[in-house]
Amino acid sequence: MTVRTPRAGILERMRCVIVVAAALALISAWTFGGAGAGLAGAVDADTPVKTPRDRVEHHLHEAQTLAQHFESVLSADCPRFASPTEWQSYFDGEVDRVVLLMAHLDQAWAEAKQTPDKDVRRAAKAPRRDKERGRQLLDKLQQCAGDNGASFAPMVVWQRIERELPRRQAQIALP
Repeated sequence: MTVRTPRAGILERMRCVIVVAAALALISAWTFGGAGAGLAGAVDADTPVKTPRDRVEHHLHEAQTLAQHFESVLSADCPRFASPTEWQSYFDGEVDRVVLLMAHLDQAWAEAKQTPDKDVRRAAKAPRRDKERGRQLLDKLQQCAGDNGASFAPMVVWQRIERELPRRQAQIALP
């Protein structure tokens, strides 16, 4: 049996907010024309990628697509589901997208560290700075869970993300 003290609950919530926020930091960077906008979007998935700059551009472009999805989640009303199974399927899909977003951010940074080009490194690092959007997404998903008669433990979700991230990052790494 786990005993939750008020302080443990606060620390758990703080960690979860920071972690999810870091994962979704680039949402406002691209949606509102922030850093990295000049790099993202130049490389598609079928283009051979040769330079670190090209590789960073590819991952930032993929992350931008995911960021746009999360912006729509934040701006739309909570979807309603007929059953807990349908809600769980939706929620699992959103968590999978968070994992994918984090994987692209981490891989963009890993690629950027291989180049002496400071602009490329700055573009890969900048989206990780905006933490407020991640907190908003977590709050929205908790609201939607409640609207659908469900709930989730943020720390359990974060543990899942941490567990799945290395595998997903390996899957998306460019040859």
